[in-house]
Amino acid sequence: MKTVFTSLMLFCAVMLNTASFTFAQDEQMTAGEQTENVVDSAAAEVDSAAVETAAPVVEEAEEEEASMHQVIKDKFIDGGWGFMGIVVICLILGLAVSLERIIVLSLSSTNTKKLLKNVEDALSTGGVDAALEVCKTTRGPVASIFTQGLMRAGEGIDVVEKSVVAYGSVEMGKLEKGLVWISLFIALAPMLGFMGTVIGMIGAFDDIQKAGDISPTVVAGGIKVALLTTVGGLIVAVILQLCYNYCVSSIDSIVLEMEEASVSLVDLLVKHNVSSHK
Repeated sequence: MKTVFTSLMLFCAVMLNTASFTFAQDEQMTAGEQTENVVDSAAAEVDSAAVETAAPVVEEAEEEEASMHQVIKDKFIDGGWGFMGIVVICLILGLAVSLERIIVLSLSSTNTKKLLKNVEDALSTGGVDAALEVCKTTRGPVASIFTQGLMRAGEGIDVVEKSVVAYGSVEMGKLEKGLVWISLFIALAPMLGFMGTVIGMIGAFDDIQKAGDISPTVVAGGIKVALLTTVGGLIVAVILQLCYNYCVSSIDSIVLEMEEASVSLVDLLVKHNVSSHK
């Protein structure tokens, strides 16, 4: 009986220890879940606060962008549809001509070293006719000059040089085509702005004469129109002047390539002794 009673006591002790251990684990799991819930709720509050903080920033940026466009529109209207509209037309036409010239000049550039090598190889293998075919299938003013020079290769070096120089002037005139219109708009835009300035000042003095008193409110409107038209004309002139200088720089680079290539072509003809026969 004592043995049985002792065994029952040991069994009860073991069961109590197991139950207390399981309860402790449950309490730890519950505490962990509560901690995770607290962390998740805190993270959610931080995210919501960040979203609420970012939303006004985005709205302010959109309002600022919209206000900038609105300011430009208002200034254009305040400057007067007449002169400001003409200034904008000058900008549009000037940019159109500039874009056309930039495209043409970019297409007129040629890899001169590669062309000279192909011409020299053609002269070595097939003579002048083969070199002519190479030049005719190549785009650009340098290839056109080569074509004119090779067509007169049988008439002597002097004739080739004169032909190359003469046709080089023709190609340079083609490259400079349209620049005069850009220059016109560069000069016309600030002149229109200054004209708007004069007209605005005349309007301001008319208002003074009608009011019989010099006050800022009377002359503010005319002076504002004068300043806005001047600023618009100067901005257009600056933009078109940049385009004009870029075109002139590209033309100078192409003309320099044409001159160097012409000298190299004459040297090739002398080297291969093709100046006396085709």
